[in-house]
Amino acid sequence: MSGSPVEAPREPGAVRRLLGRQVPRFSLLRVDRWGWLVPAVFLVVVAAVRYWGDSSENIENWLLMVPLMAAALCTPWVTATFGGLVLLVNRLFILMEPGPNLRVESLVLEVCVVLLAVLVAVLRSQARAYVLRLQNAVLAAREVVVRPIPPGWGGVESATAYLPADTESRMGGDFLDVLSTPHGARVVLGDVQGKGLASLSTAGAVVGAFREAGYHERDMAVVAARVEDGLRRHNTLLAAADARHEPRLATAVVIAFLADERHVDVINFGHEGPLVLGPRGVRRLPQEENPPLGLAELTGTGPARISRVLLEPGETVLLVTDGVTEARDRHGGFFPLTAWAQKYWTTGSSCGESPSTLLDRLMQALADHTAGHLNDDATLLAVRRTAASRP
Repeated sequence: MSGSPVEAPREPGAVRRLLGRQVPRFSLLRVDRWGWLVPAVFLVVVAAVRYWGDSSENIENWLLMVPLMAAALCTPWVTATFGGLVLLVNRLFILMEPGPNLRVESLVLEVCVVLLAVLVAVLRSQARAYVLRLQNAVLAAREVVVRPIPPGWGGVESATAYLPADTESRMGGDFLDVLSTPHGARVVLGDVQGKGLASLSTAGAVVGAFREAGYHERDMAVVAARVEDGLRRHNTLLAAADARHEPRLATAVVIAFLADERHVDVINFGHEGPLVLGPRGVRRLPQEENPPLGLAELTGTGPARISRVLLEPGETVLLVTDGVTEARDRHGGFFPLTAWAQKYWTTGSSCGESPSTLLDRLMQALADHTAGHLNDDATLLAVRRTAASRP
């Protein structure tokens, strides 16, 4: 299973630890604002050693490392500038102590190294621009699947977060949405089997079907059937386009806030049950009552089972994907979400805290548990009725 983005959390330290957990795959493609300092310091050190210490004729060759360093860290123009400085400094040292280094071969070698460094910098710059375009395209596609949720949207107070395990591509099959409909707020969170563009495409099909059916249909059984049908038609289309395509499944939880402002309808498609945190403590909503989306035809099940449960004023529903519950510490232990929620809610300061604060604290605990190392995309959604709608 996999991952989806949204709202910036309030404790950036925890998020930085989770998003910056790994050495970036394309680290040498990134232009650091202060990257020029590395070749500059190296140039000064080698020049100082040559001037005040070692006067051998080979010390100047170390200066050829400067444009190569610049090629890995700087723009082509900065690399060319360092190359020119190296040629100038080497010529000055040779003029100070004329010798065999005045040979034309030495100058030709230095010029070739500088030109090679500039070529590498140009290629690296082009590769970096290409990678950035790909990342922007993926993020644009993901925003179609997981769009930003305005505060108070749909008459509920919600907070969302997406923590990608792959910090470079940020492609996964996690999805979520909060709908404002004529029938009340409706939310969904789920996870598509697998990773990559295929999972992202499947997540788009599922959440797209939910957005249409969830807005127009009053009956939640019809909404569930149309979401299932949307995934079936998507799998059929991909199989027709590619005979090697394997149908993908998705687990999901759909929650509909009812007009009585005291109950919600819950449809669980093979997903772990959401937690409810409130004055009565912590409890779990129904889980895995229906097979995952995409299995209805194989299992021969009828209409989706819908559970109507009481949601007291002030209670917050916490939905997560398995990237949270299966996050491991260095000893291989899973993150104890239920135990953490119970401990969190027993503290006096937690009562009445907003969904965004709840997610902030949860991400901090997740970062502490994993030491900032996520093995799978993690998507989180906390939602409750707004204070204005509560009696």
